[in-house]
Amino acid sequence: MKTTLKKIVYAFLLLGFGYSTFAQVPSPASEQDHGIVLIGATAHIGTGDVIKNSAIAFNNGKIAFVGKADKLGNQFSGYEKIDVAGKEVYPGLIIMQSQLGLAEIGGVRATLDNNETGELNPSVRSCVAYNTDSEIIPVTRSNGVLLAQVIPQGGMICGLSSVMNLDAWNYEDALYKTDEGMWLNWPSYYSRRGYGSNRTLQENKSYADEVKKLEKIFSDAKVYKGTPANSKLTAMQGIFDGSTILYIQADYVKTIIESISFAKKMGVRKIVLAGADEDALMVKDFLKENEISVIVAQIHRLPKRKDSYTKAPYEMAARFKEAGILAALTYDNTSNSANLPFVAGTGVAYGLTKEEALQTVTLNPAKILGIEDRAGTLEVGKDAHVVVSDGDLLDMRTNKVTLAFINGRNIDLDNKHKKLYKKFATKYGQEITE
Repeated sequence: MKTTLKKIVYAFLLLGFGYSTFAQVPSPASEQDHGIVLIGATAHIGTGDVIKNSAIAFNNGKIAFVGKADKLGNQFSGYEKIDVAGKEVYPGLIIMQSQLGLAEIGGVRATLDNNETGELNPSVRSCVAYNTDSEIIPVTRSNGVLLAQVIPQGGMICGLSSVMNLDAWNYEDALYKTDEGMWLNWPSYYSRRGYGSNRTLQENKSYADEVKKLEKIFSDAKVYKGTPANSKLTAMQGIFDGSTILYIQADYVKTIIESISFAKKMGVRKIVLAGADEDALMVKDFLKENEISVIVAQIHRLPKRKDSYTKAPYEMAARFKEAGILAALTYDNTSNSANLPFVAGTGVAYGLTKEEALQTVTLNPAKILGIEDRAGTLEVGKDAHVVVSDGDLLDMRTNKVTLAFINGRNIDLDNKHKKLYKKFATKYGQEITE
């Protein structure tokens, strides 16, 4: 009896080990220990410049040379040379307003750590809940997305977001810029009730009371001197001295104007409108006048308004650019975050050049986040966040990322999708193509 029981226990242990081995995300790459030069590719710098037959050299996690391959100096002779002729090189992409590492399976509550209870939660920090073992992260970075702005949700004041690199052992290692932004869900004039065809808009009768609550906490935070200890008021200090960005999510023309005017009146130094959509374009002059940057709402969708042009969402990035407003694109479905480059690619078909579209997911997010001195472009002195693709990174027909580096570290591009592909390709006798 004991022997049989022992065998059963061993069997369960072996099954568990086998499953966990398959489910493990790739180990983070080691620190860069030697210089690397990528030679021969077409380099998309991120500034609008394109260099054919390029050389990109980096060491100790920093870019040391960007230019024509025939201009590469002798000082790089000891670097490892990687031939990428015929390929395309890009800066690592940056996804904004993301739930990466916080939300895994929408229908399974135990895998969600993105939403705090309560209405006013300025001291909540998204970074401490960031799960580096998320299966979605390797899938996302294998498509060229190397940095993510991870945000909290819940209530009117959601808390603090941070920028994370997508290859790390734990959240401390992943932190790229800590607590860079405070998130505010401005109250709506309307609330949606019902489901499907019975869903209707109803007046939010609590609007005035909700705004008063915001006025109270902002006013208290503005005059707060540190005593008595108050973690909520302490967390809000950065929005008044400019060290923290206030991201406002507002859904209609009137609430966009009211929320930004409110923040200006309260003395907030840096403001970004998140989830900017067709209503934001209706007040583009107001945004431009107040120097408000925007994170554009999901564009792969139907129009917000019934009388809108069917493809209006696709044109939003180009229209914000025409208005002189700094705009970043995002993909707000966490499990499909890897589609970020294709969102930018849609912009190419609707008003942007390829290099302008690339900037909506590289340089523009870096500027909004205040990390443009380290990321967003391939320039000497910046962190070596580099992506190599067989074809156009923004085109799903040719996108095929073969190499990616975060701070010069050659990261593992394997992921659960690729493992499943190999598994079932073998089952059905198909040839596996990398």
